[in-house]
Amino acid sequence: MLNCKDATRLISESQERKLSLLEKMPLKFHVMMCSGCKNFSLQVPFLSQAMRAFAKWDGDESPRK
Repeated sequence: MLNCKDATRLISESQERKLSLLEKMPLKFHVMMCSGCKNFSLQVPFLSQAMRAFAKWDGDESPRK
């Protein structure tokens, strides 16, 4: 069984690469049982999208367009 440190690492890595089946299955089980990691897994895609939008922003106009 994964601990929260390993689970959050895999959740973060999943934004950059495809996880193997041997990584996905214990992660899914852990996220089902752990509310903190479940919340983290829901926030990571939003944060990634926000960082990508900020990286594209040139600073001359409001980022709230």
